[in-house]
Amino acid sequence: MPLILYALGLAVFAQGTSEFMLSGLLPDIARDLDVSIPTAGYLTSAFAVGMVVGAPLMAMASMRWPRRRALLAFLLTFLVVHVVGALTSTYGVLLATRIVAALANAGFLAVALATATALVPTQARGRAASILVGGITLACVTGVPGGALLGQLWGWRSAFWAVALLSVPAVFAVLKAVPNTETSAAPLGVRQELRALKDPRLLMTLSVGALINGATFCAFTYLAPLIIDVTALSSAWVPGVLALFGLGSFLGVTVAGRFSDVRPWPLLCYGTIALGIGWAVFAWWANHLVVALGLVLIQGALSFAVGSTVIAQVLAAAHTAPTLAGSYATASFNVGAALGPWFGGVAIATTESYRSPLWVSAFLVVLALIAGGVAMARNTGGVKALRSGQRDPSYTGEMHQRH
Repeated sequence: MPLILYALGLAVFAQGTSEFMLSGLLPDIARDLDVSIPTAGYLTSAFAVGMVVGAPLMAMASMRWPRRRALLAFLLTFLVVHVVGALTSTYGVLLATRIVAALANAGFLAVALATATALVPTQARGRAASILVGGITLACVTGVPGGALLGQLWGWRSAFWAVALLSVPAVFAVLKAVPNTETSAAPLGVRQELRALKDPRLLMTLSVGALINGATFCAFTYLAPLIIDVTALSSAWVPGVLALFGLGSFLGVTVAGRFSDVRPWPLLCYGTIALGIGWAVFAWWANHLVVALGLVLIQGALSFAVGSTVIAQVLAAAHTAPTLAGSYATASFNVGAALGPWFGGVAIATTESYRSPLWVSAFLVVLALIAGGVAMARNTGGVKALRSGQRDPSYTGEMHQRH
């Protein structure tokens, strides 16, 4: 794999730390800014909404920019708004910084995904995508629990300062490793690339991604209060639990990177079934320490194994939109990331139980299975691929090669 991919993964690590770290900081933010925990959880939803809107808009705005210029502009904006967030004492301002940071993150990730898939052979796209997603999972393993630990030691603002500082080496990495060349896909134009959205298979794949990520964020956003209130662990254990989820997600992405280009359908089908069962069992047994900790690891692995495989399928299905394909994947996943915490917050407010987001996650995965079944029904090759264990040509670069 080209060294550039790992430079992009470093930047994604910094941004992933910011996106996920609120899970371990929600109680402190809510107390400091005098809002409820569900209200503080909307900061996660605001970030996700910004990414949904920002992914296509920022990708289109930067279509004719040199890739290095686009990546640096998004990364520097991301850095600055975290400084503002660390300084503010107003919930509204913090909410605004999350939206702007998300716009920058969305633009960066969309351009980074397009850059990554353009740099590798068609049959290696899944692996290239897994390197970038690996930056997010590494953030779960080290950045998120590290942010939670900083929050416990020096307050939640220190975690925002840490993300800003973490972005600095990423800036230099992009400067050194990403060539300052124009994107070759720009001449295709926005209208031509948007036509890819007429493909029903692509739309169903995007729906699956939104539902899977919605389930992940619904559960993960409220993992800290769940562990404290239901599993009865002290707040000092929260960083370790978040690290356990991150370790699972890293393992899941690593496995998916090996199989998503070769045997995607078995991984998607059986992995999604196991994921739905896991959320339901977690909801039922969340008060049992050993079971809860085991499922934190397992669900992290399954969520990101399935999620990263769906991203690879989106990039392959949207091969007629080489510049905007990354934004489609980013937007769909963050539709889920926006709605998941909101659904979880509503469930908590209604039931007054931190188990309820886990049940919501299980339901969202069931919907993902239905959407995936519709996608497979539209594609008989996908069904044959599932039965034979072979990849579906229409969902990989083989179709692109024939054109």
